[in-house]
Amino acid sequence: ENPLGFPLGFPLGFPLGFPLGFPPGLTSPPCHSRCRGAMAGPRPLVAVGQVTSTPDKEQNWAACAGLVREAARRGACLVCLPEGFDYIGCDTAQTLRLAEPLDGPLMGRYAQLARDCGVWLSLGGFHERGQDWETTRRIYNCHALLEPTGRLVAAYRKTHLCDVELEGRVTMRESSFTNPGTEIVPPVSTPAGKLGLSICYDLRFPEISLALRRAGAEILTYPSAFTVPTGSAHWEVLLRARAIESQCYVVAAAQTGKNHEHRMSYGHALVVDPWGAVVAQCHEGTGLCYAEIDLEYLHRVRREIPVNNHRRPDLYGTVAAPLAP
Repeated sequence: ENPLGFPLGFPLGFPLGFPLGFPPGLTSPPCHSRCRGAMAGPRPLVAVGQVTSTPDKEQNWAACAGLVREAARRGACLVCLPEGFDYIGCDTAQTLRLAEPLDGPLMGRYAQLARDCGVWLSLGGFHERGQDWETTRRIYNCHALLEPTGRLVAAYRKTHLCDVELEGRVTMRESSFTNPGTEIVPPVSTPAGKLGLSICYDLRFPEISLALRRAGAEILTYPSAFTVPTGSAHWEVLLRARAIESQCYVVAAAQTGKNHEHRMSYGHALVVDPWGAVVAQCHEGTGLCYAEIDLEYLHRVRREIPVNNHRRPDLYGTVAAPLAP
């Protein structure tokens, strides 16, 4: 759960993260996804990235763009990149200096990439200079979702900021330079399913996942930059818990490896199905893992154990988000 002020380095030549049950023989024209419909033909394929960002925005762009093009060639319709995909600075001053608005040049490049490759892009953890930048001099941690035309269709700003202190191991104070978001974004319909947007530390708060599920989400996203101490203890168990309790697919892109002299990221980007099984996972190094999204299976799980119908809001209230369009 890295506040975006901690730097995260990126070697190219990425090995592919081994996808459990990855369908063989997927090919497509260079950098052009088939972007299949969720209910017609083969099940939609989601690609989940694992990267090691540095303060070098050009290097990070080259590496992330390479992953997106690789995923598109393999037929993915949705490509997910982690928190801090754009960069992670060495200190707060550098983090603030490198930040851009959503209509700035870097997001423009990603919009063109989405158009070139014909894919949806989940860009989780963009350092956003919002409209209040001139007055606050603080940024937002923004999860941006682009459709294949390059249009920004949703922007979720991280609502839970990571202020933690593990004595002698990890100290983070994201709230010292980041504005918290003020709303949950309605799930967005994509070829893979209805996508609910969150970021990293939000994973520790089941209320947001239950609100997104109630609003119609079928896939929950947690682009992240977990540290090694917190990741080794909590990463997989929290992601599986969110999948089981919401009966959604959970997709978690991740930062990995040595980011600078004082920082290591945990990695282990993965996908969990609505039963709570890990169906795809990246191993060491940078790369991609892939998972097919089976919405028929999701609805079967929900029918067989209809927990959403068994909730007792009369006893403990209801958490809610705006409904999906």
